[in-house]
Order: sequence, then structure tokens, then C-alpha cells
Amino acid sequence: MADTGGNSAFSLHKAGYYSIYVLVLLLMAYLLNQLDRYTLPISTMQMAQDIHYGDQVCMANSTTDKSVTDQCKHTGSETECAKQTVNGTLMCKWDYNGQGLQYQLIAGPVFILIYTFAAIPVGFAADLYSRKSLLGVSVFFWSLMTLLMGFTREYWQLVILRFGLGLGEAGCTPFASSLITDYFSQELRASALGVYNWGIYMGYSLAYALGNLIIGADIQGQGWRWFYYISGMPGLVLGFVIFFTVHEPNRAMTGGKETSLRGILAEEGGCWKKLKRIMQPFARMSPLLLCFAGSIRNAAGYVWAYNTQPYFESIGQTPLEIAKYMSWIPLVSGSFGVVFGGFISDRIVVRKGPYARTWVLIASQLVAAPFAAGALFLDPPYCYLSLIPANIIGECNIMPISIKRKTILPH
Repeated sequence: MADTGGNSAFSLHKAGYYSIYVLVLLLMAYLLNQLDRYTLPISTMQMAQDIHYGDQVCMANSTTDKSVTDQCKHTGSETECAKQTVNGTLMCKWDYNGQGLQYQLIAGPVFILIYTFAAIPVGFAADLYSRKSLLGVSVFFWSLMTLLMGFTREYWQLVILRFGLGLGEAGCTPFASSLITDYFSQELRASALGVYNWGIYMGYSLAYALGNLIIGADIQGQGWRWFYYISGMPGLVLGFVIFFTVHEPNRAMTGGKETSLRGILAEEGGCWKKLKRIMQPFARMSPLLLCFAGSIRNAAGYVWAYNTQPYFESIGQTPLEIAKYMSWIPLVSGSFGVVFGGFISDRIVVRKGPYARTWVLIASQLVAAPFAAGALFLDPPYCYLSLIPANIIGECNIMPISIKRKTILPH
């Protein structure tokens, strides 16, 4: 039985320099994928006050002391908000906070639904067409959507661009993971996937660092717009680099047959027989349970990720205070959790067998839950620090679930 995760990332040099070059490009694509999707929660308040969407509430005026935040927050009407003055200075303002139903629509359904359902035809396309070309086009397209968000003037424009962002980003992991499967041998594949998954935490942390600093700098009086310009432009270049410099590798073969949709369609038999063959792996209980469990886990992750900045702002934290912690905590603890999870699951599998990875998945989520709750119940800075063990333990699921998926589904 081949090693499916015990290799260190340092062993990837065995695959050759060009394979490492491709892996770096895929890592950069995933980094930008995460950065571009999380530009919204970082900038939603400033964007909402410019293009007018979401709830209107009483909030502290930017010229007032931080200590008045709670007083303004508990003022329930525009009239009362206008009365909050000290020595003739207005302490509070009635403005859009970038939250409410309109925000949740563009953060959730508008993006997530197309991102989820587009992944199905995108996955089939990865088996039929040039994956490096499709990935290059995807990176360019979603980066263009991000760039154009910096020019939005109306809420409906933001809705359309978020929809386009979800459509473009849906192609990243299906194309990238398929390329990794063919660029790296089975012995190195888990390590390569681990490096690729670092993009999640690098991009997420970078969103807090770039977003809060750029918006705070207020370049040309257009702080939030420059956040989208700067986040979108690198992907336009990267899309071209992937399209023109990455070679399409030969597809994985098992038993002399191509293990892809293309191989199944080339087999003899009618359409019904081929359709049954395609759908057979997904009709079993194991993939369905894995999909259901992943949906619950990712739903919780998305809810937190899209409301982290708004939540910390609601308890009086400034953008720079949020960036001080969130620019490194997800990166360091999340990346360590991925490696730690693969290390632990590999050693348990040696003793207990392949199904022991399931127990690693379950245990990691149960143990991480109290620490995740600490982010909501503890005061700063402990609410931030509670995320360190939450990420280290909670993100242990990434490598085991990736390997588990490849165990129960065909490559």
C-alpha cells in the first residue's frame, strides 16, 4: 500500500523542478481564489456607505472616541442618533453598516449556489478538456470580476459580479487537483495537495492584511475600491501565465485504462450504461455521508468567515486591531493544522487501518468546537487567541478528508 500522506513537503523535489513550478502556480491561484472571495466581508461597511445597501444603524462617528461605540450602538432611531453630541460635537452617525439581508444574499446564495452547482459541470469538463487552459481562463475571469467590483456604483452591479466571481472560482480546485494528480506520483500526491491547500490560509489572512491596511490608507479617497483593484490585477497576469506556460500532462491510468470521464465515454455500450458507470461511485453511502458531513462543516466555516470582520467591528475592534491578529492567526494555525492532521491520520491508519481517518475527522471537529466558541464569548485579545487552537485542531480535517475522498471516489 502506497504512502498517502507521510511524505514531507520537502520530498516534492523528487517530482522535478517543472512539477514544483506548476505547483507554485496552482498555490498562487488558490491564494488569489481565497483572497478575492473574502474581499467582500473586509470592505462591506465602507462599500455599503458608498453604494448604499444593507441595514442603517447608529454607529460611532469616525471622529469620536472609541469609548462611545456602545452608546451609539444602542441608539435605535435616526432622530436619537442625531442627538448624541458632546460640546456640540456629533458623536454618532446614522449610516449603512453593510450587514442585513442584502449583505447575506451576496455573501451567501448569490456566490455559494453558483459556486457549488457550477462545480459539477466544471468537474466533468476537467475530464474532457485541457485543464490548464480551463484553469487559466477561470483565474483570469474571476480576477476580472474582482477588479470590476472596484468600479461598482449600484447594488445590482455587485450582485452580478459576485455571481460571476462564484462561477469563475468554481473551476479552481477541480482543475488544480486534477493536474496535481497527474503531475505527482501517488507517493507525493498527498504532500502536493497539502502545499496547495496552504492557499486557503494564505489568501484568507492576506485579505485581512491587505484589506484593512489599504482601506485605512484611503488611496485617492477610494480606499475600498483600491482593495479590489489590487486584489484583482495579479490574477489577470497569473491566468495568462498558467494558460501559456503550463503543459497539459497525460492523464492517470489504472490497469491500462484512463480513469476519467473521457475513458468511460470511450468504452463500448449505450448512453444509459455509461451514465450508470459515471454515477455509480456517487450513489454509494460513503460518498454521500462524506458530502453531507463536508457540507455541514463548510457551512459553519463560511458563516464565520463572512462575518468575522463585521463581528469584531461590532464589539468595538478597529480595522487595524483586527488586521493585527487575523493577518497571521489563520495562516499559521491553519497551515499547521493541515500538516498536523495529515501526520496524525497517517500514523493512526498504520495502527488501525484506513477507516481510522474517519475518527480523526470526527474527533478534530468535536475538540475544536469549544475553542471556536471562545471567539464569540471571550474579550479581546483572547477571542483572537482562541482561534489558534480552533484552527490547528479544526483544520486537521483537510488532509484526512482529501485522502478519504480519493480513497472512496475514482481519480
